[in-house]
Amino acid sequence: MKKTMIGMAALAMLAGTVTFAGGATLEDQLHELMAQNKRLTERIVNLEKEVNRQGEEQILVKERSATFAPIQKDKALTDRMQRLEEQVARQRGEEGEEEGSFLQAINDHVELSGLVEVEVASWSVDDKGFFEDDDGSDISLATVEVGIDAQISEWSSAHVLLLYEEGEEDDHVIIDEGTITLGNMDKFPLYLSAGKMYVPFGSFETNMISDPLTLEMGETRDTSILFGFESGSFRGSLYAFNGDINEEGEDNDIDTYGASLGYIYVNDNISVDVTFDYISNIADTDGIGDYLQDGGIDEIDDYVDGITFHSHITMGHFTLIGEYLTALDDFENTEIAFKGDGAEPESWNIELGYTTELFSRETTFALGYQGTDESVELGLPEELYIGAISMEIFDHTFLAFEYFHAEDYDTSDGGTDDDADVATMQLAVEF
Repeated sequence: MKKTMIGMAALAMLAGTVTFAGGATLEDQLHELMAQNKRLTERIVNLEKEVNRQGEEQILVKERSATFAPIQKDKALTDRMQRLEEQVARQRGEEGEEEGSFLQAINDHVELSGLVEVEVASWSVDDKGFFEDDDGSDISLATVEVGIDAQISEWSSAHVLLLYEEGEEDDHVIIDEGTITLGNMDKFPLYLSAGKMYVPFGSFETNMISDPLTLEMGETRDTSILFGFESGSFRGSLYAFNGDINEEGEDNDIDTYGASLGYIYVNDNISVDVTFDYISNIADTDGIGDYLQDGGIDEIDDYVDGITFHSHITMGHFTLIGEYLTALDDFENTEIAFKGDGAEPESWNIELGYTTELFSRETTFALGYQGTDESVELGLPEELYIGAISMEIFDHTFLAFEYFHAEDYDTSDGGTDDDADVATMQLAVEF
């Protein structure tokens, strides 16, 4: 160790004194070598920085490329999807417009209406007739009606009425009415209707819950053809159909016909509607025809004409309804009898109504008197006194109460000489 230190000291002394060719000493050469080494180190450092900078830029470029490529790809896909969505929306819009146009056409040309009536009744008679000695009560879905009226064109329309009445028609829904009408009353006073309809023989208007006795006797529904007119205050019609009750010895033809003529007068204080109807065979009405067929009678000796006169007068809050219906000749006593002879059935209805507001609800009070003559075999009472109160408790929703007292024909006339009392409450909705 000592030898080494002595050698290095000698070397240093030698370096301080020895001179190389060119006049540079060893010490100068050592300083120059150290300076070159420093410059080389700085250059290497700068080169490393440059390499690192360029590497970072390349990495950034790659990262940007990797980032922008899917963005551009997603943008192209998004644009395509947007175009497809716009196309689908356009198609849906067109389909919606078509569907809307179709539904609008239905709304513009088809009108739907209906009626539902639920009744609770208590009576002092059996439900087989007016004058049995049994008491009872019941709840019934008295009526369900659905009406469809379609204006097919300016000159043609159709009407359909579906009807359900609990206990009637084996509890089945029936096509009560179905007609086609040709005509335009705004442009021409004549029209034609064909199909199943209630022919214009009687109006049977009432403010009561129960049907009037005139309806029980005279309502007539059959598949018919009808020509009608309306001109000013006048209206009228002619109709024909093939009824169920034929005349003996005659073919099964369209040989029942009728006519109706009415007049309406209206001013600021009063309105009057009076109508006269005629039918060539009153045995084809539902009330009389059903009685005959239930007795096994499909043919009668001679057709019996029938007429009805009805009026509706309104003055202020008061309404007066009057109707009279009668056969114009006797039936044979083997067909419909009264006191041993042939009967000439007739019926009537007189009714007074008063409409006012009660508890801010439109309310109608009504009293009526109805009756029949020579109609004991038809199961109708001789006299009927009736009263009713009806209130619109909500829009198109009505609550009504009715009471009637009926009196049968005397025993000498073939009746029971009994009385009957029936109370009824009805809840009805119209739409």
